[in-house]
Amino acid sequence: MKLGLVGCGKMGSALTIGAIDAGAVEPADVMAYDVVPASLKALVSERGVHTASSISELANAVDTLILAVKPHDVAAALNTIRDSGTTTSSLLVISVAAGLDVATLETEVGQGARIIRSMPNTPALVGQGAAAFTCGTSTIKEDTTTAQRLLGAVGLAVEVKEHHMDAVTGLSGSGPAYVYLFIEALADGGVQCGLPRDQARELAAQTVLGAATMVQSTGQHTAVLKDMVTSPGGTTIAGLKALESRAFRAACIEAVQTATARATELGE
Repeated sequence: MKLGLVGCGKMGSALTIGAIDAGAVEPADVMAYDVVPASLKALVSERGVHTASSISELANAVDTLILAVKPHDVAAALNTIRDSGTTTSSLLVISVAAGLDVATLETEVGQGARIIRSMPNTPALVGQGAAAFTCGTSTIKEDTTTAQRLLGAVGLAVEVKEHHMDAVTGLSGSGPAYVYLFIEALADGGVQCGLPRDQARELAAQTVLGAATMVQSTGQHTAVLKDMVTSPGGTTIAGLKALESRAFRAACIEAVQTATARATELGE
C-alpha cells in the first residue's frame, strides 16, 4: 500500500501513525501534505514519512488517500485530485469529514471515484477509537479490507449502511464528550462527599474505563453486569434510583437523538 494523507491535524496524524505502528504500512510508503508547515513537520519528525508539495503530487504517488481536512475544505481538495491527472478509479479516498455524504464526495472528485466515508472519534488519538465507515458506489472488495486495516489500527472499525452514519456521529462521534461529562460529574460527586479533587477524578476515570473493559471482555449484557454490582438494599441500588428519578437514561438517549439530528442538518 502507498498511503497518502491530506491534513496532518490530530485525527489525520493519529490514523496514519496508528497504521504505521500496527504494521499496516511502512513509513517509507507514506506521503503527507498539509497547508500548515508545522503540522506536516511534526508528523515527519515523529514517523519519518515523506512529504508532498501539493495535493496533486500526493494523489499521483499513492493508491490510498486519507482526506482529513475540515468539511469546508473537502470540495477544493477533491477538485484538486480530480484535476491532478490521476485516474480516480485507481485511487481509494477515505474521507473523515463530518456531514458529507458519499454522493457529494463522489460528485466533487469525479466519475468512477472510489470513495469511503468514515466517522472516527477522538479516542483514536490514544489507540482506543470507535470508527464507522460506509463504501461508495465504485469501491471494490479490497477497499473494505483497507478501511478496516487503517481505521481499525487505532481502535474498533465497523462497516455500516450510509443512512446510519448520522446516528454513528450522534453516538460514537459525539459520545466521548458525554462520557467526559459523566466522569466530571462522578468526580464532582466524590468531591461533594469529601474526596480530594485529584483522587476523585482518578477514581472516576478508572471506574469508567474498568466498566467499559468489562463490557467488552466478558461479552455479557450490561444489565447482567449492572446486577452483579447491585445488592438488595445496598448502596448501588440507592444510587441507581437517584439516577433513574432524574431520567438519566432518557437524557442519554435524547443526547444521541439530538446530536444525530444536528449531524443530519449539517449534511443538508
